Amino acid sequence: MGKIFGCLVVVVTILFVGFIMMLVTSLSGGGRFYPFVAMGSAVLLALFVIVRMFVPIRPRVQYRALAACILLIGLTIAGYEINRAYVNSIPKVSEQDVDLDAYRPFQPAGRLAVLDKTATLALSSDLPKMDGATALYPLYAAFAQAVYPQKHYDRYDSEVMVNTTPTAYENLIDGRVDLIFAAGPSDAQLEAAKEKGVELKLTPIGREAFVFFVNAANPVTGLSSAQIQEIYAGNVTNWQQIGGRNEEIRAFQRPENSGSQTMLEKIMAGRTLMKPPQEDVVSGMGGIIAKTSDYRNYKNAIGYSFLYFATEMMRNGDIRLLAIDGVTPDISTIANKTYPFAAEFYAVTAGSKNPHVALLIEWILSPQGQELVEKTGYTPLHR
Repeated sequence: MGKIFGCLVVVVTILFVGFIMMLVTSLSGGGRFYPFVAMGSAVLLALFVIVRMFVPIRPRVQYRALAACILLIGLTIAGYEINRAYVNSIPKVSEQDVDLDAYRPFQPAGRLAVLDKTATLALSSDLPKMDGATALYPLYAAFAQAVYPQKHYDRYDSEVMVNTTPTAYENLIDGRVDLIFAAGPSDAQLEAAKEKGVELKLTPIGREAFVFFVNAANPVTGLSSAQIQEIYAGNVTNWQQIGGRNEEIRAFQRPENSGSQTMLEKIMAGRTLMKPPQEDVVSGMGGIIAKTSDYRNYKNAIGYSFLYFATEMMRNGDIRLLAIDGVTPDISTIANKTYPFAAEFYAVTAGSKNPHVALLIEWILSPQGQELVEKTGYTPLHR
């Protein structure tokens, strides 16, 4: 009886330590793999203790079996780390990889578009507080550089901020900014505004193409609108079904309520989106959450963004834009409306009492404002 009790104490202790290690690796960024390894190793050690105490097998055989299991675990970890290093080496299209400081107003060697003449509007006080999508920051920062006074504009706390589309809409609805520059709101953002008693006013200021891209080595050069819908509905799952290689399609998506994800939902025309590839990340509050992946340039992947971001801000020569319904996305096909996934982007307001908001939007719609739209790389409203 004493032997059984002693064994039980040891096994419970090992399993408890394994459980603690599983939690520690989960909360420290171990994903799903290392928690599994921690708990699996504890179970293996507990089984070894039980066999060692109760099964009449020679100790040498038992220890050799344990050594073999430890070696197998080591090889598994090594294989996992090699694969992870390979995945991390694959180029990734992520908004976090863009050097936004290059687009901050009044930078000595900045990349903002500039007017040929002095702006017809000059604001010196009561500056409308701006926010917006990452891809539109180079545009509205150029607006600010043209009509705002020269000073330092912090990207996170100033009159010219830049956030993701969801955060920009939150800031606008909560009254922290006067206007934002973004794609149209999602249903959830419209509902959030309604709950706060806020009416969103969308003023079109330019047009842009919503583009899909693949690895440059992918033989597929174009898709139809229907094929895009079939891929993202999960009905087309292999490139061979649409003229490519016999490879599974990795259809990446963006976070909910982002401008590009909202655009994808509109393209789907009410059809249900398939579950996207997932990445396990650690939340700030301590726990594992599933995050929609940014596009990683696997040879079998497909992703999407807006034309300017994909071609100007990222400048990634390892991806190729797809023609849609036989039409290549560029400024001319956006302007003549032959590219099917072109859409307007907006200056969005929510009842700001700042007296200069209306003046600023009026100037943006003027020839000078539209000149900056075109010089930045977007399509003006009337080209």
